[in-house]
Amino acid sequence: MLIQRFKGKIHRATVTEANLNYVGSITIDGQLLDAAGILEGEKVQIVNNNNGERIETYTIRGEEGSGIICLNGAAARRCQVGDTVIIIAYGYMTEEEARAFEPKVAFPGEHNRLN
Repeated sequence: MLIQRFKGKIHRATVTEANLNYVGSITIDGQLLDAAGILEGEKVQIVNNNNGERIETYTIRGEEGSGIICLNGAAARRCQVGDTVIIIAYGYMTEEEARAFEPKVAFPGEHNRLN
């Protein structure tokens, strides 16, 4: 049996843009994606700490070092620039794999930059 387990997250990033007129998804600074072990095109859950919204979408790799966290398309209605979000990716694994797995967590600082 496979279980779904948290595999990586970007903890407390700040939304820098919201682009309603885009096909959809979330654009994330490539350095943050790498630090959290999240791939471009991977499904993620976005938790908005400001309003309690939880949405799912897929990632687009943004320019490395840009600090971009941009909600695109319909997701732009769920977050505002300046909101604090947690971006979480999950993976399917066996119970044995899940017990040994160490998730990656990125803690961005000011301007969504890694320290």
